[in-house]
Amino acid sequence: MSGHRAPSLLLNDEQKMLSKTAHEFIRERAPAARIRTFRDSRDPLGFSRDLWNEMAELGWLGLQIPEEYDGLGLGFFDLCVVLEQSGRELMPEPFISTLLLGTQALLLGGTDEQKKALLPGIAAGEVLLALAYEEAGSPVYAKRHGNGFALSGKKAHVLDGHVADRIIVSAATSDGGTTLFLVDPSQEGVSMTRQHRIDGLGSAIVTLDDVSVGPEAVVGTIDKGAALLGQVFDRAAAGSAAQMLGASEQAFDDTIEYIKEREQFGVPIGSFQALQHRAVAVFTEIALTRSVVLAAARAIDEAPDDIPRLASLAKAMASETFLHAAKEAIQMHGGIGVTDEHDIGFYVKRAHAAYVTFGKPSQHRQRWAELHGY
Repeated sequence: MSGHRAPSLLLNDEQKMLSKTAHEFIRERAPAARIRTFRDSRDPLGFSRDLWNEMAELGWLGLQIPEEYDGLGLGFFDLCVVLEQSGRELMPEPFISTLLLGTQALLLGGTDEQKKALLPGIAAGEVLLALAYEEAGSPVYAKRHGNGFALSGKKAHVLDGHVADRIIVSAATSDGGTTLFLVDPSQEGVSMTRQHRIDGLGSAIVTLDDVSVGPEAVVGTIDKGAALLGQVFDRAAAGSAAQMLGASEQAFDDTIEYIKEREQFGVPIGSFQALQHRAVAVFTEIALTRSVVLAAARAIDEAPDDIPRLASLAKAMASETFLHAAKEAIQMHGGIGVTDEHDIGFYVKRAHAAYVTFGKPSQHRQRWAELHGY
């Protein structure tokens, strides 16, 4: 940490109130058990549009969006306050796809026209975005077509691609060059195949067959899309780490409540020293992870040079903490923990998926070391 200014890890009074309000609202309106309902009913959306609109009315979707685009003009740190609470109940609403991927790409590389066209709708809950970056076999190519491009190829695991109003697609535009394009999923040549993920989030395979886009569809700079994607992924890693922090906290809280009530040999199992030691280990990991996640969120607003290293640190620690907390929760819940009727199993599934999304901990540790000259 030498040579870097220590970021503030404290929430101000407004952020504390935001956290409290979000916690109470989400706990009451969006319990983790909803995932079971969405899954079993094969819900076409996979989340609640009404709830998304209510959060828009509360201003949560526009926290980071500048006031000139009808947002609140606050910061990424404020957004992470809400993301943490959304993670506690494993909300399947499109936080990652719309706020952490699509919106960040527009804020970092979008033209003023693109921002004016989409950001107000995002803040109002009326526009959903998706980012298609993961290849399904051969990469998507963009060939010159008049003064625009023709896109062809297939993308997999496009979070919320099946409900997105616009999809930002990464495509190869030259030898080694990548460009991002805004694509309307309703236009000719675009087709979707819905995917149902183990973690309760919705996604789609997006196929593009000679899809025509004009020069106004380019997000960022032609052939420089990889650098823009890297910046977007850093912010998505930090934001998803905030969600994992919240999920870790809730899994831990639910486990502590259970071991205080569950009795064996006439006493609560929480009185057993072995379980106490395991609980303390998880509690300590969560406390350390909180510091790192808040530092990464603060850097995005205040210290851009520190974003890569802190985003990687936050993602690595949050991934490992969440998986550990979820596994320990299963162990301490015993037999009931492995049943589908109990919600704790959803935390393990989300933890495994989040562990590899935006890079595994081993990849981020290597990046951290390289950024520090090791």
